[in-house]
Amino acid sequence: MLSKNYPEHDINIVFDMFEKVISDGGVADNCGAELTLINKLFAAMPPEASEYAMMMLHGTPAAELPQKAQEIMPLYVRFMNLAEYLEKVESLRNVPSDPTTAQIMERHKIMDSLEEHEKPFGQQLLGIKINEETKQTEEVSDEPEEQEGSALHLMNAAAAVFPCLDPLKTALFYEKNLGFRAAHLDDEKMPHIRLTRDNIVIVLVQSPVRIAPPVLYELIIYVSEPLLLYHELKAAGVKITEELPEAESAINDTSNRQFAIEDCDGRKICISQSADVL
Repeated sequence: MLSKNYPEHDINIVFDMFEKVISDGGVADNCGAELTLINKLFAAMPPEASEYAMMMLHGTPAAELPQKAQEIMPLYVRFMNLAEYLEKVESLRNVPSDPTTAQIMERHKIMDSLEEHEKPFGQQLLGIKINEETKQTEEVSDEPEEQEGSALHLMNAAAAVFPCLDPLKTALFYEKNLGFRAAHLDDEKMPHIRLTRDNIVIVLVQSPVRIAPPVLYELIIYVSEPLLLYHELKAAGVKITEELPEAESAINDTSNRQFAIEDCDGRKICISQSADVL
């Protein structure tokens, strides 16, 4: 979640702030090109497009923007992605003289999340791309627009939830007989055992009846940074049953930073932050 004090309406000042962070170093090589692309796209649009971007920067949910803004939502997603990325880079420059274990872990979490922010850098946006040689924008007519959504890779993994009479007994079976590795997790709202092998993830939860649904969720999706996915799902009209907490307030939480949604059948799905990309 963003924390800097941005101006209310002047997006050019925001771009100047972005440029300052980039010029100080420590960012991806193509971060400057990402800023140039976003800047040029906003410059080519009516003034209200920039005003909507400023509204999002100050916390207005994407779903509350007018329809004309929804039509260029990929631009706003990239704009917010760059803003959060640069705030994280800037925060890493403040190294405590005697960091606590919690501070060290938080720095590692921030560093691990940077790669996810960098994935769309250099990708086309609304049919426009930066030419690496000329540093000018050019139209990209042979790249399908659908690539824009997949370039962010907001979802890292999904976990099926197995209700069990005895999760420990079930975990032992999967470890001994099926070659899974078990991790006993009690730092989330629903304590569980996570089984992993290759790209397979299974979550075991305690249930008095084996076929009963879990207490809270029927599916857990692990992500490196939930903010962008939260905005995407909310803009799409998905029902949010648990709101995403602010990053600062979530630091001291005993559970992962997460939010929950409900699908069309009433199935509860948890979107949980995990620095360990499965």
